[in-house]
Amino acid sequence: MRGPHNIWRLIRTGATFERTGAMGAALEALDAPPRLRLVARVMGWPFKWLGYKGDPALPPVTRAITALGPAYIKFGQVLSTRPDVVGPELADQLRVLQDKLPPFPIEVAKQTIEAELGRPVDALFSEFSEPVAAASIAQVHQARRADTGAKVAVKVLRPGIERAFRRDLDAFHFAAGMIERLSPASRRLRPNDVVRHFEGVVLGELDLRREAAAASQFAANTAQDAGFTVPRPAWEFSGRTVMVMDWAEGLPMGDPAAIRAAGIDPVALSERVLQLFLSHALRDGYFHADMHHGNLKVAANGDIIAYDFGIMGQIDEYTRRVYAEILMGFIRRDYHRVAEVHFEAGYVPADRDVNEFALALRAVGEPIFGMDATHISMARLLAYLFEVTEKFGMQTRTELILLQRTMVVVEGVARSLNPAINMWEAARPVVEKYIRENLGPRSVVRDLVRTVQTLGHFGPRLPELLREAIERRTAPAPEAAAPSRPAARMFVLLGALLLGLGVAIGTAL
Repeated sequence: MRGPHNIWRLIRTGATFERTGAMGAALEALDAPPRLRLVARVMGWPFKWLGYKGDPALPPVTRAITALGPAYIKFGQVLSTRPDVVGPELADQLRVLQDKLPPFPIEVAKQTIEAELGRPVDALFSEFSEPVAAASIAQVHQARRADTGAKVAVKVLRPGIERAFRRDLDAFHFAAGMIERLSPASRRLRPNDVVRHFEGVVLGELDLRREAAAASQFAANTAQDAGFTVPRPAWEFSGRTVMVMDWAEGLPMGDPAAIRAAGIDPVALSERVLQLFLSHALRDGYFHADMHHGNLKVAANGDIIAYDFGIMGQIDEYTRRVYAEILMGFIRRDYHRVAEVHFEAGYVPADRDVNEFALALRAVGEPIFGMDATHISMARLLAYLFEVTEKFGMQTRTELILLQRTMVVVEGVARSLNPAINMWEAARPVVEKYIRENLGPRSVVRDLVRTVQTLGHFGPRLPELLREAIERRTAPAPEAAAPSRPAARMFVLLGALLLGLGVAIGTAL
């Protein structure tokens, strides 16, 4: 239903920012040019009376975002981790969006639990608290299981949340379509594909059974990671609108002063949170894609505790290798290799000049090295990257959206703990380890073995394929002059692979 009502929705968005006083604050924080500020104020002022009033107790931008609904709140959560983009003051204001939103009544939460699990709350839990955290999609209660006495977190979806999200996403689809029609140059960014991708991700958050499964998988993947903990779900107490997990006891990741007072080194913590994210993305291809401050705690022993697994990212093995090579190229300042990887992966059209692209990448990468993070403007860096991608015709890679977004968020978390962190130096050990294990001779052997195993599954069919090939060869037919020989080709391919496997093993050993 992407019709005129969406125009109304977008008008009210601008009007809400104007009415709450957020328009000027947002443009100031983003360091918008004076002309853009003037146009925005002139265009917004006549519609000011149409905007939502919001909560006057909140700062202007937070007030506008919370008034507009859950999809806007999600966007604000990302910005809250980027003080270098929106400024420290606005980032602090937006941080309340992570887990300090107004809760819904406890009676409503209990009704949802009873409807989902089919038993009274008093029969399930001996203790059940008022909400301890409330975010855009759900809120959390602390409870104690009646059967075991274990302390648990009970997550309950907000009533009517799916309808509210669909309304916002519908408006975003409409806006993306308008952008593509009015600005053909924007089509390379594939705004409609981007919105569809996020729609699938966000709607996945609205089924807590999927989140429980994600938590279980993530816990299994990271069981051997030192200094990292994942609470485990209680399957018998979880459903579509309710999820129960082990209680995570720790200090908020967003409180560096408390972390320092507890005797935990925030500098070491900043490096570990970045390295853990990269390990999960490169090693497992499965990573927490919503790692903002509100979803991380620090245990008394210094372990990082992650929770809220509504958004998880997955990338295939080939993409992980491409991503690692790009990161390694930047770390080594080998911009020509970074450019070659983009061309090899098809990220840049083949008719563009690889040397020109390498030169453009150098202008992006060089300012990073030799500086601490406090002197790097990520806003300017992103603006220049946009110019580079436009010039070389790069299209938005929807499979990498979550990875890129989470990288921005995690860097923001790390920077809040250590403003002088050098992202590239912190990433180096993880990327180098992945490169050694997955792009060397041993990885060639592993890939060949895997290929031979795959071909082995067709072994029982090889006689049949050979007989069919012979019959087609001997049968008179118009196309006999150009026979198909799948079985022979398969034998040749298998022999070549086995030979290559032997050579690779000899090289690796």
